[in-house]
Amino acid sequence: MTEASRHGGQPSPPVPRVRLVDVAREAGLSKTTVSAALNGTGRLSPEVREKARETARRMGYRPNATARHLRAGRARLIGYVVGEFAATPWTTFLESPYFARLTGATAAAALRRGYAMVLLPAGTLQSEWADLSLDAVVVADPVADDPVVEDLLAAGIPLSTDRSVEGRPGASWVDVDAAGAVREALDHLRGQGAGAPVLVVPDSTTRFHLEAVAAHRDWCAAHDLPERVVRVGEPGNGPVVRAVEAALTATGPGRPDALLVVAEASPPLVLDVARRHGYEVPDDLLVVLFSEDATAPHTEPPVTTLSLRPEAIAEAGVEQLVEVLEHGRRDPAGTLVATRLDVRASSLRTPAG
Repeated sequence: MTEASRHGGQPSPPVPRVRLVDVAREAGLSKTTVSAALNGTGRLSPEVREKARETARRMGYRPNATARHLRAGRARLIGYVVGEFAATPWTTFLESPYFARLTGATAAAALRRGYAMVLLPAGTLQSEWADLSLDAVVVADPVADDPVVEDLLAAGIPLSTDRSVEGRPGASWVDVDAAGAVREALDHLRGQGAGAPVLVVPDSTTRFHLEAVAAHRDWCAAHDLPERVVRVGEPGNGPVVRAVEAALTATGPGRPDALLVVAEASPPLVLDVARRHGYEVPDDLLVVLFSEDATAPHTEPPVTTLSLRPEAIAEAGVEQLVEVLEHGRRDPAGTLVATRLDVRASSLRTPAG
């Protein structure tokens, strides 16, 4: 039965919207007092503030978001773009456990502060999204000389990205110590007896990946070991699996005995490649992945991972932007997030502890 038939063929009249003045009348308070109570402002007693809020809840009052945003001069929209995936801007990065978690955590952190997140394509502000009323933008993993970053800075839009913008007016940054993370992983592998580690890394110009390659080079030189690097031409499990195969089958000074995969890949697939090429993990080959993949603790053997802690990165980035938007912070802020090495059986030849 339709709404019209239940009411004699006439559609139900719309439910009138509860206004602020209605709440004030019901609570026996002034409109100004109720407004202050709901906004958390003004010098009101706890009893008056709770009476106004309880009345608003009971009556189903919802603030007029459009009017509130116009008064504040903001649309309460934060853009989000992944610079590293400029060639495939809409879907590929969400297939990465790291970027999926970073994206979700950024949206959640923004929403907790009253902002909605808008997914944007990597590219230029002069194309698809130039006319959006964005209050600020998060640019995750920008490439070198990223045009999105440059356009945002030129337009004076508050920006949070990686450390490549350190010291530039209008920009804040959140980053991890990529070099320190690589050294920690390599030191762990060496401590387990590795003497011929191979680095599998994206062929990328992001600050993170450039620092990872440089740290690996310096570490190999410091330990008088050959620098073995295999680059991955594009993101995704398929290209990374092929790069791991190339690393394990390359001709050179002996078989590799350790694998450090900075390019994010599925732990089960990496283990499968090793087995198909005659490696037992960890007896023949130690494995460490830079990964947020939830399967890592559940493989056989469980895989050691280095986490970049995307939730902490997201929280810090959104907090920086809110400080600018809500509190007028002018000095550029920076946050270095600590990484976490979760050691598991894939990289242990001696008992843990």
